[in-house]
This record gives sequence, C-alpha cells and structure tokens, in this order.
Amino acid sequence: MGMLASTGLVVKLVLLLLLYFSVVSWGIIFYKLLQVYRANGASERFLEFFWKAKRFDAINSQLDRFEHSPLTVLFQEGYGELRKLQEKVEEKADPNSVSTDLGGVDNIARALRRATTIEITRLEKYLTFLATTGATAPFVGLFGTVWGIMTAFEKIGQSGSASLAVVAPGIAEALIATAIGLVAAIPAVMGYNHFQHKIKVLISEMDSFSTEFLNIVQRNFAGR
Repeated sequence: MGMLASTGLVVKLVLLLLLYFSVVSWGIIFYKLLQVYRANGASERFLEFFWKAKRFDAINSQLDRFEHSPLTVLFQEGYGELRKLQEKVEEKADPNSVSTDLGGVDNIARALRRATTIEITRLEKYLTFLATTGATAPFVGLFGTVWGIMTAFEKIGQSGSASLAVVAPGIAEALIATAIGLVAAIPAVMGYNHFQHKIKVLISEMDSFSTEFLNIVQRNFAGR
C-alpha cells in the first residue's frame, strides 16, 4: 500500500483502470459459470424428457421445468411454427400433412436457425469484455510501468545519484502496474477460453436438436 500511495498520478489512473477490468471480469466469470452450469443441467434434463414424451403438446406444457435450457427456446420456436402450419392445412383434405415447400418445413427450419442464433448471442454475451481484458490489460499495465520508470529516471536526474537505494524504489513502484495487468488478464483469458469451449458444446447440442426436430416433423407430419 505504501508503494501504491507513492506512485504518480498517471500510474494511479492505470492501476484504477486495471482494477476495474479485474473486478468486472471476475463478475462476468461468476455470472457465466452459473449461466453455463444451469444451461447444461437443464438441457440434459430436457433431452431426457423430450425423448420419453410421446406428444409435442405434452412437452410444450412442461417447458417451465427447463427454463434455463437453450433447447427449450428452439422447441418453442419450432413447435410454434409447426402449429401455424397445421392451422393452415386444417381446411385441406389431409390435416396431418405439412407442405415441404418454402411455406412448410423450411419455415420451421428457419425458425430453429433464428432461435439458435438468438441463444448463441445470449450465451456469448459479455465474453467480448473478457477477451478485451485479456488482450489489453498487460499492455495497459506495461504503459503504467514505462511511465513509472520515466518518472523514476527523472527523479534520479534531479537527485544526481544513481545508487541502488535511489533507483530501486521507483522501479519497483513502476513494475506494480505490469503485475496488476497480468493479474487482470490471466483470469480473463482462462475464463474466455473455458466458456468458449462450453458454449461450443451447447451449440453442437442445439444443432443436433434442430436436426432431430426437423426429422420428427418430416417423418410424422410431412409424410416423409
């Protein structure tokens, strides 16, 4: 604390900026840990329930049990589009048929893709801040160090002495900025990489679920 108190104004501002990066990064890390943990658990339970259920309407009535799963959003969008298509064909001779042209199954596929994009955006929210912190915090700290060393050399010139007792305190104070920059950057980079991996797994699950949903629709409703 004594070293921090004796640093110059510019170095203090750099340290405050790095502290902000670090605090916000840790907040994001804890938030994303909870979000991804809930999403994984809810998705596993939803898939188990989905394959055991016999009817889409029964699944739709139980979606509140899996509110944290991104797969439920896909199901809601796909099932909603399917209901619209069924309403359109109710007046036709075969009410169980769904057109596979651009007004049929393709509409469901587009709804699933749109829902997947929305969920990916939601899951990746705030990760750019972790990436920015990991990429810039070391250089911000380095800037503080360079500025601190310049100030230390200026003091050395004013004192007219280059002994270790004169040089060491100023250099040590300047190096604090680099250390704090690394403290802010390392957890941010590790968190970013960890969540990117977890989100890729969820994206793969969403893609697989979309494919299976479309297969079920085509097999049971489109006569394929």
